[in-house]
Amino acid sequence: MNLSIVLSTQQTQFQAATLSGAVEYNLAKIAALGYQGVELAVRDPQLVDVEALDALVKKYNLKVPAIGTGQAWGEEGLSFTDPDPAVRQAAIERINSHIPLAARFGAVIIIGLIRGIIKPGVDQHQAEEWLVEALAACSRAAAPDGVQLALEPINRYETTLINDAAQGMDLIDRVGTANFGLLLDTFHMNIEEPQIEESIRACGSRIFHFHVADSNRWHPGAGHLDFHSIISALYATGYAGFISGEFLPLPDAETAAAKNIAYWKRLSITG
Repeated sequence: MNLSIVLSTQQTQFQAATLSGAVEYNLAKIAALGYQGVELAVRDPQLVDVEALDALVKKYNLKVPAIGTGQAWGEEGLSFTDPDPAVRQAAIERINSHIPLAARFGAVIIIGLIRGIIKPGVDQHQAEEWLVEALAACSRAAAPDGVQLALEPINRYETTLINDAAQGMDLIDRVGTANFGLLLDTFHMNIEEPQIEESIRACGSRIFHFHVADSNRWHPGAGHLDFHSIISALYATGYAGFISGEFLPLPDAETAAAKNIAYWKRLSITG
């Protein structure tokens, strides 16, 4: 099992970015705890010293399976479905700016809340059309570099655009590119999916990345989810990527990171 955990390269307002800032300190801690990878949350690649970051990741012998982009929504308001076309275009350009970084690390680009929410005056159909157009444009831009994009179905309390796996699979058909797939997250799935394992099986090979948090959004083992069953179903699809922890930094970030990896070692699932 390959385990990673989310690290924001800058301090962030996003609560479920388990580790944030102090990049070298946190990379050293992640490696010392026994993680094989680090999922990097990057608001704007222009604000990152890529050479220095690459050197640090290599220093601690870590892989970067995915790059999170949600802070562009949370802290700048960029989204694919904003009624202002300039904002929509800026969101597309921001995702495209992640392509060289993703190509360098061999990472998936995550499409989270940069998809946006449905704002007043915009109907569902129009928002979905804008979303499909943006995703198709970004996927086409990423394809020559061999970069994949993965949209995360997010629960209904955070957005009304693509809440569950079935909607995500429909979106894949509408976007129509081979390098566009899904990121499934157990916290959101626990809210939206009738049966988590069945939804995983239905998505199959279009699962490009996988997030874990327990039912209460704490680290796995702190809630009631049956992770042995969930991850067994995931591996049965042929998934060979990372299991990436994205959960609240509670009771504090370092304790949560340590408890997460200890939990997976006890569970002993192979894949």
